[in-house]
Amino acid sequence: MPQFYLPGPWETQKPNILPPELAHHLRVRRIQVGAFFPIFDGKGQIAQAKLLSLSNKSGEAELSDIRLDTHRESSYAITLAQGLAGGDKMDWVVEKAIETGAQVIAPLQCERSVIKLTRSSDAERAHKRLLHWQGIVQAACEQCERTVLATVEPVQNFDSYLQKPQKAKLKLLLSLETDKSLYSVLMDNPAQDVILMIGPEGGHSPEEEAQAAANGYQIVSLGARVLRTETAGIVAITAIHSIWDPEIQNRLK
Repeated sequence: MPQFYLPGPWETQKPNILPPELAHHLRVRRIQVGAFFPIFDGKGQIAQAKLLSLSNKSGEAELSDIRLDTHRESSYAITLAQGLAGGDKMDWVVEKAIETGAQVIAPLQCERSVIKLTRSSDAERAHKRLLHWQGIVQAACEQCERTVLATVEPVQNFDSYLQKPQKAKLKLLLSLETDKSLYSVLMDNPAQDVILMIGPEGGHSPEEEAQAAANGYQIVSLGARVLRTETAGIVAITAIHSIWDPEIQNRLK
């Protein structure tokens, strides 16, 4: 059974009221009164919930075995700074980034982005997209059993993002116009917080790559093949784990 998201704070001395979205989800899954189901609060806490009642709009559950469990989170935080892509590609990127372990997703309006969401007239549309992506994060965490909800930042301009102070010291922009491989950079650096910057359809412009390099980004390549924008970030995240994840390294020994 998949886990279900129940935001905290949780009640321990009395039943917890279930929000309409969760009540609907339980009905769809045909969870019966008296049954137990796993929950998480998005901040690392998990518990077993016993369904006490269920109506069309709400329900009640009693919680037990509350504990912290973050074993599916890596010790290094991966930020995916993704150039806005058209159609439903961004939905796919967000979902797969969560499944592969990104902790932060930063949608960026780039020079070659097909859609535009940073003009003042686009504020409402951009906010709706943000809420939509946050919903995808929740559903993906439920599916892959991550217990910490990743952060989706509001859509921002490429230039603005470069100027923001960042905790990560290792900042990488993926490009075809370089001989430096992502693999070599990862092998030369210890596991640490990292930003992966991926361009939209058509990649970053030469001017954007120059701007990024001037702001401390290393320009790196995934190889000779041209990957789609919705593929590149997921491949890069997977490559990071294959080199830095101690659990994977222990299995290879």
